[in-house]
Amino acid sequence: QVQLVESGGGLVQAGGSLRLSCEASGSIFRFNAMGWYRQAPGKQRELVAAVTKSGSTNYADSVKGRFTISRDNAKNTMYLQMNSLKPEDTAVYYCNRVPDVIATWWGQGTQVTVSS
Repeated sequence: QVQLVESGGGLVQAGGSLRLSCEASGSIFRFNAMGWYRQAPGKQRELVAAVTKSGSTNYADSVKGRFTISRDNAKNTMYLQMNSLKPEDTAVYYCNRVPDVIATWWGQGTQVTVSS
């Protein structure tokens, strides 16, 4: 049973930075394209960044140029470096497979709050 554990969230002022981590219980990253999703209060969960098995990356327009996704297959860990944070980035951040999520892989997420 795969488990994903997100961490690294917190409270930060606008313009600040955070680095999120997603640690997997097994070696799933080398076999799956993965992504970071976020869900703000009252909104649907959205995909903000993805990395393919070959290492190619894609970003939502809202975070392009500010967020960087990466992964370390040896550590079974994926990262999301978030710079120039904005209040609209406030959300719970999750990791999962892309494009088709696996329901049982959802973790508890990590809260990111950006104050203005």
